[in-house]
Amino acid sequence: MTVKHINTADDLAQAFSIRKHVFVEEQGVALKDEFDHYDQLTPAVQHLLVLDKGQAVGTARLREVDGQGKFERICLLKQARGQGLGRDILIALEALAITRGLTRVKLHAQTHAEGFYQSLGYRTDSDVFDEDGLPHVRMVKTLS
Repeated sequence: MTVKHINTADDLAQAFSIRKHVFVEEQGVALKDEFDHYDQLTPAVQHLLVLDKGQAVGTARLREVDGQGKFERICLLKQARGQGLGRDILIALEALAITRGLTRVKLHAQTHAEGFYQSLGYRTDSDVFDEDGLPHVRMVKTLS
């Protein structure tokens, strides 16, 4: 498994394909809600691509919001789930946040994944809220 920083249009297109498959096709998020103005190659937003045996199977992005890192659009294709790759994505995101001088991160977790994030040291700090038609909670972690 390799996590690489996306810096080409081809890699970004692969990430978008994965997100469309997971969020739009599997989970029913409206296509217009899945993609936004942060979906471009800029220094302000870092996109990651997860490769397993050379095949793109996952993606995530990091933005800075109010002095904190915000992890977004974290997903894996169905065939790549349950192999520890989700944990690897979070480790890569946290390392990237640290290199950017960020000591606190947050994410919006779908409620079914809340336990996964808790197992990695994230703490829930909100009530359940709706995001794109799915129940979410905000989770935070202080990085060391």
